Amino acid sequence: MLAFENVSLNYGSFRALDEVSLHANEGELVVLLGANGAGKSSIFLAASGLQKACAGSIRYGDCQLVGMKPSRIVEQGVVQCPEGRKLFPGMSVMKNLMLGAYVHRRDKTGNRKRLDEVMALFPVLEHKQNDPAGSLSGGQQQMVAIGRALMGRPKVLLLDEPSLGLAPLVVKQVFEVISQINRAGTTVLLAEQNAFAALKIAHRAYVLERGRIVLEGDRDSLMSNEAIRKAYIGT
Repeated sequence: MLAFENVSLNYGSFRALDEVSLHANEGELVVLLGANGAGKSSIFLAASGLQKACAGSIRYGDCQLVGMKPSRIVEQGVVQCPEGRKLFPGMSVMKNLMLGAYVHRRDKTGNRKRLDEVMALFPVLEHKQNDPAGSLSGGQQQMVAIGRALMGRPKVLLLDEPSLGLAPLVVKQVFEVISQINRAGTTVLLAEQNAFAALKIAHRAYVLERGRIVLEGDRDSLMSNEAIRKAYIGT
C-alpha cells in the first residue's frame, strides 16, 4: 500500500536516509524503531512531501509521492501526525481538529461524520472542544493531534513518537487507541522509541540506525531478539 524503494534524503551535506526500502501493506500496523537521529521522522517527512527525497521511489498504490504537493498527498489518503503534536495552543480544540479536515472542507456532511467518530474515540475532547488546545494536559493534547490527523481521513496514518513525554498510564491509553484505529481498517506506520509498547500492538517492525534499515521482522521475532531487547526494551 505504501512502499519506499531505495529512498535517500539529504539535509545539505548530511544524509538522513540512505537507500531505505520498506513497506506497509493494507491494514498493517508497522513500527519504526531507532534512537533519536536514526531517520524515523525523515521517513515521515519524505512520505508527506514536506522533504523531497533526492533518490528512490515512494509509492502509495499507483501514485508516486515524490514531488507531489503535501496537500495532494493528504487528499490521496496519507496523513501525518507529527512529533511534538504541533498544535495551535491559542486556538480551541475544535478549531485545531477542523484544520485537519481542510482538504475536505467542501464536504461538510463527511466532516461532521468524521468529527463524530473522533469524539467517540476521544470523549474528553467533546467536553474540552471550546478550550484552548494549550490548556489541555499532555495526553489530551496528543488526543487532539491524533484526532486532527484522523479528520484528514487517512488510509495510511503516519504517527511520529505519539508517546513522547507522556505518563505511563496515558501511554497505555494512547496505544490502545492506536490499535483500535488500526483494527478499524486504517494502515498505521508508527515511529516510536518506546519499543515494548509499540511492538505489543505491531504486526511488523523495522529498525533504523544512521538512516539505514538494519533489521526487520514480525513482532514476535523482534520481541525475542536479544540485541533488540538490550538496545530498546531492556533486559
